[in-house]
Amino acid sequence: MTAALLEAVDRRPHVQRLDALLDVSEVVLDVDGAVVVQGRADGVELVAFATDPTVQGGSLGADSCAAIVAATDLAVERGVPVVGLWHSGGARLREGVLALDGVARVFAAQTRASGRVLQVSVVVGPAAGGAAYGPALTDVVVLGPAGRVFVTGPDVVRRVTGEDVDMQRLGGAELHARRSGVVHLCADSDAEAYDRTRQVVRLLAHRGLAPVTSRDLDPAPLVPEDRRKPYDVLRVIRTVLDEGSVLELHPEWARNAVTALGRLGGRTVGVVANNPVHLAGCLDAESGDKTGRFVQWCDSQGLPLVFLVDVPGYLPGLTQEEGGVVRRGAKLLHAYAAAEVPRVTVVLRKSFGGAYIAMGSKGLGADRVYAWRGAQVDVMGADAAVEVLHRRRLAAAGSPQERARLVAELAAEHEATTGGLDRAVASGCVDAVIDPADTRRVLLAALAELPRSRGSRRNGPL
Repeated sequence: MTAALLEAVDRRPHVQRLDALLDVSEVVLDVDGAVVVQGRADGVELVAFATDPTVQGGSLGADSCAAIVAATDLAVERGVPVVGLWHSGGARLREGVLALDGVARVFAAQTRASGRVLQVSVVVGPAAGGAAYGPALTDVVVLGPAGRVFVTGPDVVRRVTGEDVDMQRLGGAELHARRSGVVHLCADSDAEAYDRTRQVVRLLAHRGLAPVTSRDLDPAPLVPEDRRKPYDVLRVIRTVLDEGSVLELHPEWARNAVTALGRLGGRTVGVVANNPVHLAGCLDAESGDKTGRFVQWCDSQGLPLVFLVDVPGYLPGLTQEEGGVVRRGAKLLHAYAAAEVPRVTVVLRKSFGGAYIAMGSKGLGADRVYAWRGAQVDVMGADAAVEVLHRRRLAAAGSPQERARLVAELAAEHEATTGGLDRAVASGCVDAVIDPADTRRVLLAALAELPRSRGSRRNGPL
């Protein structure tokens, strides 16, 4: 921290937090309840603000809200990221409607900035009410070890509903990282939270080419030939992208779908992938929320999209239908079809049914679709298809062995009739069949050929 800053403000907790996050070069505003600074984090210029928990619990008054608005507007004006450190009880009770109006203006400023600059929130203490929705309106939410996010605190919940809960259960990592999806990244220490924040800023701030370590790795050994055997697709992602560049967002939420940032040939991309180690990689209601928002956000940030596909379909069942799988699954369809950034898909083992459409299909707007040799692309797997098409014939089979033999014969006949991958290539639904070892090279070539965007940037996600 500079001598000028030390002279400008005392060593309050929120100032110390800013000092740990970035190299501060200037104090822009220091008001009752908040401070705004400019500086650099790992060489990246940014604007940052922090609420002051020592002033009425960090509550948001008119002045502190105006400071957050000023920080956000300044970031847009300068075209740099804005990072907010949140520890706040929400709107300041003593200021009444003036505090509520101030919080509303914060939300409006964040919405104006959405899709124009990167907005990251680091929740370092309890963040309630308006201080919960403020982070939720930003691009990435990082939760520190003492971070809690809730609309109303335990005392109010207990008084209104009778539920006996503490802050951890009401708004901690277990709830928001695993179940609600509010939090993108969790940290075991404040220092780790700041490291995660700087990593996000580095990935999103440097849009040009970064140094790349040469690599020639074959991801095929990571994927079992048996299409029913699970594997962790993150290992494939780390093999295909630049070494050490992958940052998974929402790693604990909707784990059957992976959303990650990383670099490919030095260029930052967004990756969406099915993860067969969870729910066999099926799409479901939660993954619709997760992937749809991520795709929309990548589009707003100008990040090319890479889809790695190994999906048997949508997860069936009453629970999914009651959970809104149709409505929530449609979010991915809408976001992908509307995206203007380059979109490239690689089918690793299989892509079936409605999930084939959602996971970066040519008909939905993919610029390039490739498939590994031996991959299956169809309405459903051949074995499952003959179970539907030839139910009576199979039921008449004399023994389990005879039935298995008949299924194999009918499945081979079905594949020959529908054409499978060959028909997909002939029809243009798949551009080419590739060797797994060529995946990285093919993706690099495709992104080099495609225009950066087909139109103007849209606002970011909600």
